[in-house]
Amino acid sequence: MRYFLSRIIWLPVVLWAVVTLTFLVLRLAPGDPLDVIAARAIDATELERVRQEWGLDQPLWQQYLTFLGSLLRGDLGIAFSSGVPVTRLLLERIPPTIELAVAAMIISTIIGVGAGIISSTTRSRWLDYTVRSMAVLGLSIPWFWLAIVLIIIFSVWLGWTPVGGRMQAGVSYETITGFMLVDTLITGNWPALLSFLRHLALPALAIGLTSAGFVARITRSAMLEVLRADYVRAARAKGLREQTVVLRHALRNALLPVLTLQGLQFGTLLGGAVITEIVFSWPGLGRTLFDAISRRDFPIVQGAVIFIAFVYVIVNLLVDFLYHVVDPRLRRN
Repeated sequence: MRYFLSRIIWLPVVLWAVVTLTFLVLRLAPGDPLDVIAARAIDATELERVRQEWGLDQPLWQQYLTFLGSLLRGDLGIAFSSGVPVTRLLLERIPPTIELAVAAMIISTIIGVGAGIISSTTRSRWLDYTVRSMAVLGLSIPWFWLAIVLIIIFSVWLGWTPVGGRMQAGVSYETITGFMLVDTLITGNWPALLSFLRHLALPALAIGLTSAGFVARITRSAMLEVLRADYVRAARAKGLREQTVVLRHALRNALLPVLTLQGLQFGTLLGGAVITEIVFSWPGLGRTLFDAISRRDFPIVQGAVIFIAFVYVIVNLLVDFLYHVVDPRLRRN
């Protein structure tokens, strides 16, 4: 309990550091957010009025204190490019990215852990070499290339899935939580649910297949180490079936590094799946963050980075908690 309390106490410190670094990097980087407006041939008087309205005429320290004060009140500001409150914009764009990240993690975990188990139990056989080759291939293939290949095969040639988007045009559904999977299940809108799953399949598969290579290699290495442990030999000596030894005794201890990898991977997917979201026209946080950086839209970038950092810290805390659930040795210590 003391360990988890100490981690929770450090949470605001980490978030403050991320907020401060993000604020300074955006302000000190070359360029001006007013360049986008200046391109519309607005006169100098109007530009100065906008600069004062956005607070860009104030000293850096004053802008920082104003930003911190607004952040403590839960106000992330107004987007420079659209005039929409950043909080409302993020609430619209975060659910699609979370849905994509969770679906990709499920795919990568199932395929990666399964491939790692098969590879470790058939060591130095043809099946082991095949799995290891596929894992290396998955690590080497970029997301966007695999995404394009999947679109050509499943959308253009076979016509099984849509090319992009999150929902088919003309299909209506009631928004309750912002998560289409949850909303369509709550309302029992099965046509909308089917349309959403068909749109989700390819982008989740593109990310999941490339991530599965990492999971497979980590699982294989951990399983090979665990399978040589004394307690595994003792379990086999008792006459337990090999399936029971592998899945019940070995796999549980081999999952610890996989938990760490997937925890970090989830945070990466929230902000790093930009190319995949662009290829599939997925209206998520990564695509929004990319557009905001290119336009130097400070409030959107700051809000997105704060959210991603918060998720990183929370996920790492949950991974530590799962360590104690999976490994009884940590609970005794």
